[in-house]
This record gives sequence, structure tokens and C-alpha cells, in this order.
Amino acid sequence: MTSLIGHEAPNFVAQAVKNGEIIDVQLKEYKGKFVVLLFYPLDFTFVCPTELVAFQHKIEEFRKRNTEIIAISVDSVYTHRAWWNHEVKSVSFPIVSDITKTICLNYGTLIDKGISLRGTYIIDADGLVQHVSVNNLGIGRGVDEVLRLVDAIQYHKSHGEVCPADWHLGDKGIRPT
Repeated sequence: MTSLIGHEAPNFVAQAVKNGEIIDVQLKEYKGKFVVLLFYPLDFTFVCPTELVAFQHKIEEFRKRNTEIIAISVDSVYTHRAWWNHEVKSVSFPIVSDITKTICLNYGTLIDKGISLRGTYIIDADGLVQHVSVNNLGIGRGVDEVLRLVDAIQYHKSHGEVCPADWHLGDKGIRPT
């Protein structure tokens, strides 16, 4: 599979649960904002709720950066709604149902078991994929690292400077000469 880095993020139209309600979500409607897509295996599992709740705890930090979060798994919207009511009621961002597995397939996170690996995709305001990381099923993500990556991508895009290892907002960049 070819990397999506630097390419337009595959659009999708799907149903999602947001604040307990079933809504329609279309990725292209987020143009003009950064988007973090969080692919995860299944609802009612062990690591998944810890990740979604951890991202929710930092939602205002993402929004300060003009960044929205969208979670995606192969569960139905009805399973999402039951899970939201039971375990992740604090989550305010959309939890997308990819019951057809098309979104996971297009982003390269679908595995033979018919579920998604833990994929993190950062899409810039122009709709281009700027970052991809994929973890195996048992390994959760670090929210602060995703925030750092959003900062680095935004800094690079606005200043034209590159960000060295362990760069954080407020650090100096490097002029590529």
C-alpha cells in the first residue's frame, strides 16, 4: 500500500454517534480545520475507552489549534451509542461507524480479523494527510504526542522551518538551507 502522506485524505460519508445522537459525518466538511482521525479496534474493549476519554480530556487543547477529533471503528452506530451511554459518555467528538469496513480499508488500518488497528492520521486544513502512525491492537496512543505533532505540522506550515527531534511549541525551528 502506498503511503497517504502528502496526499488528499480519502473522503468518507458515514453515520456516527455524537453526544448520544446518531448523526451524519463527512470528512470534507472539516476542510479549513485540522483533523485527527483515531481508528480503533472495537467498542467495549480494554484500551479503546482509555484512548477516547484521554483525547476528550485534551479536546480544548486540540480546539485551540483549530483541530477536531473523529474516532472510527467497524462497530455499528447502535453499538457506538450503547457504548457511549455505558462507558464513554464524556466523549463529545463523533464516533464513526465503519460497518462496511470501507474507511478502514481506504486508510490501511483494516486487518484480517475484520477490525482496525490503532491508526492515527493528522490531516491539515487543506485536507492533506501530514502524519500517520499505526499501533498494534494492545498498544494505546499518547495524546500529548499527537498534540506535539499537530503543533509541529502547524509550525512548519506557517514558518517554513523544520522541527528537530523532541521539538515542542515555543522551541526554535531550523531553516532548511
